[in-house]
Amino acid sequence: MRLNKLIGSILLITSSSAFGQNLQNAIKNTDNELFTEADKEFRSLILSEPTNPNNYFYLGENFFAQKELDSAIVYWNKAYEKDAVNPLSSVALGKVKLTKGDVAGAKTLFTEVLTKTKNKNSEVIRMIAKAYINSDFPNTTETLALLDQAVKVEPKNEFTFLLIGDAYLTSSPINANEAIKNYNTVLTINPKSPRGLVRIGKLYTRVNSDSSANANFAKAISIDPTYAPAYRENAELFLKYAKKAPKAIENWKKYLELNNSQEARYRYITALYSGKQYNEVITEASNLMASGFTNFYLERMLTFSYAESTTEKTNIDKGILSSDVFFQKVPQNKIIYLDYKYRGQLFAAANKDSLAVLEYEKAMVKDESKKSDIIPLIIKSYLKAKKYQKGIDLLEEKAKSNGLSSNEYFDLGRAYFYGPKKYNLADSAFSKVVAKSPTYAFGYYMKAQTLRLIDPTDKNSAAKQNYEKTFELVKPEERAINGNKSMILQTSKYLGTYYELSAEKNLEKAKEFFKVVIELDPNDAQAKAFLAKVK
Repeated sequence: MRLNKLIGSILLITSSSAFGQNLQNAIKNTDNELFTEADKEFRSLILSEPTNPNNYFYLGENFFAQKELDSAIVYWNKAYEKDAVNPLSSVALGKVKLTKGDVAGAKTLFTEVLTKTKNKNSEVIRMIAKAYINSDFPNTTETLALLDQAVKVEPKNEFTFLLIGDAYLTSSPINANEAIKNYNTVLTINPKSPRGLVRIGKLYTRVNSDSSANANFAKAISIDPTYAPAYRENAELFLKYAKKAPKAIENWKKYLELNNSQEARYRYITALYSGKQYNEVITEASNLMASGFTNFYLERMLTFSYAESTTEKTNIDKGILSSDVFFQKVPQNKIIYLDYKYRGQLFAAANKDSLAVLEYEKAMVKDESKKSDIIPLIIKSYLKAKKYQKGIDLLEEKAKSNGLSSNEYFDLGRAYFYGPKKYNLADSAFSKVVAKSPTYAFGYYMKAQTLRLIDPTDKNSAAKQNYEKTFELVKPEERAINGNKSMILQTSKYLGTYYELSAEKNLEKAKEFFKVVIELDPNDAQAKAFLAKVK
């Protein structure tokens, strides 16, 4: 079945002369996508009128709109079992045949019921037309002929013109002229039809006229705040643009207040993911899976969200497990490079860098155009695993082709410093770091550390100058923050010792630096000894 049509399909409301008010209300709730409420009402009607086939027919329609085809077939069959003579019962059996691919059998039944009603029952005509529109076997010419007959029977029924518009779109999705003409006729018949406005809004969405689409959805909501499809369509409109994800989320929340179905929850999670609200995705996706709903797209969003939230340590193992489940479910032709990339990031966060590199390499094979996106991650994994030479090889190769960023030169310098201990090459890399990022304290600090190893006597004061620049760039209130503490501690000890013992002796300056050492580490023996000696 064309399931993408089902959520927005119109389940038609018949005149009060043919059906009781309760049935009308239940059908309206299906139309409004208030499926749970509609289900309750249909079942209540079945309890009070167990032999009325119409109750079963429309309950089948309610399931059909939710993509629950097996349940829909059960109730359509029951409608026929209750009263085979009833016109809608024959339509129900025809729909069952159509869903099972028996087009000829369905057409025979539809023809028989139209003959018996002498083409005078507009509701029966519409239901047959709708069956064709929402099937895998649409026959636009025949459908339009049927609906033309429905117009003759009932010239001003908005639901007929909605279906005419739908039929034209089924026939020619690109050409919406005839469709919009009929949707505008709906508004001529009923200017306050939220259904007509939403249909027009969807057409504007299709041609990327987003402001017009939004205006129609907003008008539909103002007319009927309980018309859930308007919120859903508006949410999908905003979901096209990452920057408008908050608006999509807002509309999905309103939709969920009216229809808290699994499918709606799934689309809400999609909006959350688009809006980069990863913790909310984790919560919502986990809850949805616990309720029995799952597919590989949901597993993908959950895995990616875990990978984006690895500051929470438990998310790392959960993410790897989610990735395992994803790869068990996903068809091979649906795997994308990001599936391997995020799996690699999860392994890297778990300190399984060799496994991370394997996943990154798979990502590059999957999409060679993303090589520049993946190589930096492989480099980081190599350096983290202390495979410095492999990291150096990749960085030097990248430097020849595209050049390196300040961060990449910093990684190259650290690799030379900690790996093969090629301090001159490390110094060259750190020099490029401070040239590109002159306010980056760690760049000067690593350059100073390297220069000390190149010339332990620091006869040209080169190390000292870089330590001073390091000290200058870190504000006093930031000295104890994260990695700054160790860097400023070592920097202050070096400068304190320098001013205590070098030819440029200055005990007051030395005292200033050793006081900073004590502030950061009150038990530092060297600083305590100096300050005890120099009052």
